[in-house]
Amino acid sequence: MTSGRHSLALPGAEGKPAARLTGVVPLGGGVPLGARAETPHVLYVRFHPVPPEDVYQGLLTLLGELTPVVEALPPDAALADVRGALRYFGRDAAGLAEIVRVRALARYGVDCTVGVAANPLLARMAAHEAQESQGAQESGGPGGGRSGRAAGAVRTVPGDPDAVAEFLARKPPIALPGVGPATARTLSAYGLDSTARIAAAPLSTLQRILGVATARRVHAWAHGIDPAPVTPNAPARAMGAEHRFRRDELDPVRRRRALLTLADGLGVRLRTSGQVAAAISVTVRYADRSTTTRTRILAEPTAHTPALTAAAYALHDALGLQRARVRSVALRVEGLMDAGLAAHQLTFDPADEKSRRLEAAADRARARFGISAVRPAGFLDVA
Repeated sequence: MTSGRHSLALPGAEGKPAARLTGVVPLGGGVPLGARAETPHVLYVRFHPVPPEDVYQGLLTLLGELTPVVEALPPDAALADVRGALRYFGRDAAGLAEIVRVRALARYGVDCTVGVAANPLLARMAAHEAQESQGAQESGGPGGGRSGRAAGAVRTVPGDPDAVAEFLARKPPIALPGVGPATARTLSAYGLDSTARIAAAPLSTLQRILGVATARRVHAWAHGIDPAPVTPNAPARAMGAEHRFRRDELDPVRRRRALLTLADGLGVRLRTSGQVAAAISVTVRYADRSTTTRTRILAEPTAHTPALTAAAYALHDALGLQRARVRSVALRVEGLMDAGLAAHQLTFDPADEKSRRLEAAADRARARFGISAVRPAGFLDVA
């Protein structure tokens, strides 16, 4: 193994020598055996700009007018299973998505991008593709740059397996929800730099690269398979907060102080509810009302405020904002799970142990004297 290239033996077919994966694999994969067409019935709705909490609750109620099967993904998204509403309204899922857009604009002045597909994974990816496409059109318009307001759109992935395979084929690994930068880099290092190539690779090969559990998930996602249902009234899988500046903010130091404040608050909420987060995202809203969102998979699920703050700072700094007029910043933690089920890497670093002891003491003080009893030194008062 030289020059960063990796070589793995692949099992051969009957009567044929084993193939060897060296940097690349042949393009292919396509439709898994036994796949069948399924009518698109899942909506992934992403509202923009990020709505205030009261408006977000109203938007969830709006979705509830079409179907009771609505899963909130705060602060700006939701999943809805409209399978039972198709016949009642006499429309397909894309038609119901257009109804959601019209009503959201009419009632709340909030537009949305909607992905429509046969499962939550594909619906998320469709919405992301639609949002990227809209952004490219706006930046390529007269004058270039960000437009005054991002327009919404509806993107549908047909339920036909061939159409699903075509939709996924050329997407990079990072496009799969749940695949972080580190996993994407590992896959690309073995030549698995597209979803089609991941789908074509034998599961046993992926397991040697990623480990058994992760490989099974990624292999299924690369084939467009997501067994997770839309779960109404389930405990939130995400938690978010937003800081709005009194005036458009140019100072990166004040933006970082706002992120510290948000991370501290979310850390307290996570620990109080006995949960940890697997990922974190930062959304920056500009003076022209356009937004940029970046997400990072955390090294391990955590509710530790310093870890959340460090990840938020890294996402913010990676944006490279120079003289940007920022209206607000929002922080969201995702992939929530019971803290008792999460693994924690033990460390012999006394500073980490001390930090966690201080955090526990601060939580006890907050529980006794109120949430504002202990605050970080750089805390920024809410505007």
